[in-house]
Amino acid sequence: MALEKLNLEHIPPTCQIYAAFFRDVSNCEFLHTQLLSRNSEFEYAFIDASSVISRLHLLAAVYSAANMLLDGTLRTPNVHSEIVVSLNTNNNIADAYRRWGITPGKTKDLIVVKVVLSSSTAQVEASTQAQTQEAIWDHIQQHVKGTPTPLTDAELAQTTEWPKVRKYYRLNGVPSLERLADEQEQRQQSESLAIMGMALRGL
Repeated sequence: MALEKLNLEHIPPTCQIYAAFFRDVSNCEFLHTQLLSRNSEFEYAFIDASSVISRLHLLAAVYSAANMLLDGTLRTPNVHSEIVVSLNTNNNIADAYRRWGITPGKTKDLIVVKVVLSSSTAQVEASTQAQTQEAIWDHIQQHVKGTPTPLTDAELAQTTEWPKVRKYYRLNGVPSLERLADEQEQRQQSESLAIMGMALRGL
């Protein structure tokens, strides 16, 4: 199963978070239509992987949105749209959707995140988790026409479009980045600056 369960510190077990990564998705227009029609069966965060730097970059947005869900402070219709908006450095929701959301004709590689919040405060049993995860994966696999790919830094590195990332996070011309000759180190520094910009968004 290519649907990964994300375990984030300080997120209670009543909040289950899953993620999958698809390359070469061919039906983004269909998925975008489901979002626009607010089809309840497609309550996912659909994220254009070309604007994502790394797992940590993604998880920072997921963590922020999950906390807002648990605190009752969502600023968008649901936790899935909040994940997309949390990737942005400002509070312009339309801007965030355009940059990190699914775009017909442009999005090729797609990250799908699903958050399931249980009303019970009791520990969720492993068997229940497995059934839920399987059902979610079956639905995603049935409707996302692409190649399931491990959600790793190595795979994400193949899809990141740096001109877009540098523009969105205003990294062009940053002296500390310009001085770095090592590509991996430059990627890590860019990741840190992007996450810092996301964290400062609401301040």
